[in-house]
Amino acid sequence: MAANWQNWQALHGVRSPPRSTPTLIPFIPPAPRMGLELTDTASRCTTGKAVGSHEFEIDGYSLKKGMGVGKFVRSATFTVGGYNWAIRFYPDGFTEDAKDHVAICLEFMSSNAKVRAFHDMGLVKHATGLMGAGFVRSETMVFTSTAAIDKTTIPRVKLEGSKYIQDDRLIIKCVLTVLKESQVFQTKGSSEIEVPPSNITEDLGKLLGAKEGADVTFSVGGETFQAHKIVLAMRSPVFRAEFYGPMLETRMQCVAIEDMQPAVFKALLHFIYTDSLPNLDDLVEDGDANCEMMKHLLVAADRYAIDRLKLICQNVLAKNLDVENVSTTLALADQFNCDRLKDVCFDFIVSSNEKEAVVATNGYANLKRTCPSVLVDLFEKTSRLRKA
Repeated sequence: MAANWQNWQALHGVRSPPRSTPTLIPFIPPAPRMGLELTDTASRCTTGKAVGSHEFEIDGYSLKKGMGVGKFVRSATFTVGGYNWAIRFYPDGFTEDAKDHVAICLEFMSSNAKVRAFHDMGLVKHATGLMGAGFVRSETMVFTSTAAIDKTTIPRVKLEGSKYIQDDRLIIKCVLTVLKESQVFQTKGSSEIEVPPSNITEDLGKLLGAKEGADVTFSVGGETFQAHKIVLAMRSPVFRAEFYGPMLETRMQCVAIEDMQPAVFKALLHFIYTDSLPNLDDLVEDGDANCEMMKHLLVAADRYAIDRLKLICQNVLAKNLDVENVSTTLALADQFNCDRLKDVCFDFIVSSNEKEAVVATNGYANLKRTCPSVLVDLFEKTSRLRKA
């Protein structure tokens, strides 16, 4: 074979390359295919979620002690993500080894179901409504009908020496996130253009802070506030009538506000522009003052017919009722036609183990003197409950 190859080389004048010289084969790119389009695409996997919260109030905590290890009281059932849940409270501990701790458990109540979820759970500070003692954020867990409980514990000594028990009452809060099935979406190459959420309230808040274009000044308790008539009129029918109604004074540039504290008016303006409450800690110093601020803000909301703010104030006051303030809150609710808040105050007084303490407060004495009809309503409700 080698001889034949050499004879062929000699016949055609072809020389073999030196062994030390590599044979170079030039790269020839393929000819482009006419009409072929290259498309870049991408996708994203997202996991949907449903978030909900539940507050479980334990009234008469001291009476729950002594139930026994492993014994619990259960909250009403609540629904998050289409599944049923409940909170368990073990006053004497979950097990014998942990009987010096109270236990808080999240219980999965749905049958023949399985779901992934995680939660924040702990005790609520009465003054602020925020979670504190025992606060824990769980890992993501799989809840099933047979593995339905996740728990956290708090040393009893730490609990009973804290401010989380007030008037023999404590509140457990659970913020639950239920994870849904993952979904895949096309992101690149899609005709859909992502639109950011609205930031109009943020822009209006900046407008209030900058005072740019302000056309009215308010004098409140020795302080002045600048604002925009059109924004105020848009949010309050009272301001609308004042600035654009038939009784309009065209030259009115400064408005004196009587019977209102500057901090309250500042909070009112903040809500009008941003549809949210300001950080009350910037306006007042402690939790009790927060409640007083909410009462004054409720009065301001009623004065200017800002119904959403009035309801928000009622909700905050309802969540912070105690023996000392329930009577004054009830009087306020009656004066400003807050029927739902009145009902919450009635329920607190009727169901409380501290009725005698409520009656002994100055607030109750003032209520008895100024709003006797409210006490008649309270008496009738108590009578109905006794008959039931």
